[in-house]
Amino acid sequence: MTAKLDHTIMHSSDQFVSARFLTELLGAPEPRRMGPFAAVDLDGGLTVDYADFIVAPDRIVPQHLALLVSEEEFDGVYARVRDRDLPYWAGPGHTEPQSIDRRNGGRRLYVDDPDGHAIEFLTVSDG
Repeated sequence: MTAKLDHTIMHSSDQFVSARFLTELLGAPEPRRMGPFAAVDLDGGLTVDYADFIVAPDRIVPQHLALLVSEEEFDGVYARVRDRDLPYWAGPGHTEPQSIDRRNGGRRLYVDDPDGHAIEFLTVSDG
């Protein structure tokens, strides 16, 4: 199959707060304005586009975003998570608090963004 994910949209109560949360954890450049979105540019041309949810912030349905990173990038993310005293988990659903997972010979952790979206950082793909 030649299909490739180009972008995904995450609803937020404040698009630049959420986009900056992600870029700060990744150590990535500032998000950019792209039409009605705050866009976070990732490798391979993928963007994570944050959109302000127009109806009501309390109606945002939490989503899951999994980002495959190198071991070195993971070290940076992990350090920034700990420096900010953010809660993190080894498993989805907030299992194993303040721990990282080491399955499949890699590492992973989960954090929640300001709107409750789960962001997973992993070094080995489950695929």
